[in-house]
Amino acid sequence: MYQALRASRSEFVPVRNLNYHVRMWGHRSDTVTPLVLVHGWMDVAASWQFVVDALQTERWIIAPDWRGFGHTRLEGPAVDSYWFPDYMADLDALLDHYVGERQVDLVGHSMGGNIAMMYAGVRPHRIEHLVNLEGFGMPETRPAQAPGRYAQWMDEIKTVQRGGKALKSYPDAQGVAQRLMKTNPRLAQDKADWLARQWASPNAQGEWEILGDAAHKVTSAHLYRLDEALEIYRRISAPVLSVTASDDSLGQWWKGRFTLAQYLERIRAVPHLQSAVVHEAGHMMHHDQPNELARLIEAFLSTAP
Repeated sequence: MYQALRASRSEFVPVRNLNYHVRMWGHRSDTVTPLVLVHGWMDVAASWQFVVDALQTERWIIAPDWRGFGHTRLEGPAVDSYWFPDYMADLDALLDHYVGERQVDLVGHSMGGNIAMMYAGVRPHRIEHLVNLEGFGMPETRPAQAPGRYAQWMDEIKTVQRGGKALKSYPDAQGVAQRLMKTNPRLAQDKADWLARQWASPNAQGEWEILGDAAHKVTSAHLYRLDEALEIYRRISAPVLSVTASDDSLGQWWKGRFTLAQYLERIRAVPHLQSAVVHEAGHMMHHDQPNELARLIEAFLSTAP
């Protein structure tokens, strides 16, 4: 099994009626900008371990489990769907708690990249550098889709309330590892074995359950407004590094409904933009090529904002 080179520590922080789980590496520094890593959909903060191990410099690194993922759980009643702006408000509260008025370097993957981009446009003064790892956003929508989207959202909520959309459980950690490797054929066995124990945990029956809320599978009630997203991108004052993988994950997911070319056109709205490609990697580039990704991130963060 993979052996972590840099030990992390965990703590829980009360944030907006949640007990937020936060994983950290390194120690607080008054001279080095804190590094905040935010994970993607159905992932966990521990997933950054391979990149953290590949970094050449010591940093104080803060990585939360988003609400309903990993070990972050609601303190009150369960929810049956999630609202995207909540992630931004959670991040805002976490930065208040850990760094106060200090700026941070923010790295986000996939859904976390989308959150990071939106947050950096809404709170531009809080971000020194931003790295977006395939946080593509969503296909552009039209107002005519709204009635059907609301109906779909309500129907899917009923499915969740009836116990539908449950996440699959596995007989053991090896079953989880095999699932991870099936999803990402580039994932090595030792890393899959390690990740399986971060991504899932055994229940009372001895089966391994994914550490994610099934309600995350409910379609958002709100349409993705490209005009709003682009206006937020234009407000980002920090330098941004947009990193894509050599495998075209957008083409695989959306089958022409949303293309890499469209994303690259969108991202041009960011005022201070650099771009990079990680080769021999898919969407989970932080698992596929952590050394190359760490090199790109460190080189970018060393530049003057």
